[in-house]
Amino acid sequence: MAQSADDARAEEKARYDALFAQGRAKRRDISEAPGNPRDIPENDILWREALPGSWGWSRRIPRGETLRISATGPTAGVSVLLYNAADPTERFNAGDTVKIQWSAALQRGRVLFSDMGRVLASITDDTFGRNDALAGGSTPLSNEKKYGDATLRSTRGNFILLAAKHGLSKADVPPCLTLFAPVAVDPEGRFVWEGDGASKGDYVDLRAEMDLLVFVSNCPHPLAPGEYDPQPVDLTVWQSPPPAADDFCRTATEEAIRGFENTDPLFR
Repeated sequence: MAQSADDARAEEKARYDALFAQGRAKRRDISEAPGNPRDIPENDILWREALPGSWGWSRRIPRGETLRISATGPTAGVSVLLYNAADPTERFNAGDTVKIQWSAALQRGRVLFSDMGRVLASITDDTFGRNDALAGGSTPLSNEKKYGDATLRSTRGNFILLAAKHGLSKADVPPCLTLFAPVAVDPEGRFVWEGDGASKGDYVDLRAEMDLLVFVSNCPHPLAPGEYDPQPVDLTVWQSPPPAADDFCRTATEEAIRGFENTDPLFR
């Protein structure tokens, strides 16, 4: 007897629930794992600069180096895009990053996946703990709707300009990750800004797991409250120590392990 549509849906739902439970059960508790030093040793610092509010920044960051993005004051979000420096057609995939790790909570211990199933970067430290990969960055349309001015600099605009500097086009600008963005879902299923953004001293460390081309846009998240007044952030590239065999980002989940199995052979 042919399987009914309802039975097929129930079977698929059961399979999904089993995989979801398995994914959550495999997560390691990383709360006790030591973090990176708040004060990076001067000898380890390779590059440091301040990124003014509303501006964009790009840099090539080799595998093994870490980019720290630090708030110098109240911050309403800092958006990031990552590309494989050797082949920028491989780039950050927000949907896969969330789906593969069974969580939209991209914080310390999570990894950022490309659209090729490889790991672009690991979040090796995160003092704020709320980052958004679902709502996306600001656009001229969102600025017009929120601030009444479509000419204000936006994350989408910054990323298009940065893409052009590296021989790419607006078609090469995918959905981004926005750090320091406490985005939640309300009972009606709408994205909302929940609580306060980051404050002075908060930072996120992104360790490059392949040679990266990194874009950063210092524009407010489209859901952030208040006026358009982005504050400077500090950008520091530092030589982080090589990951140990039991590095919590590389071993936190089976999905992360498979991601590194796809990534590491590129560098042997």
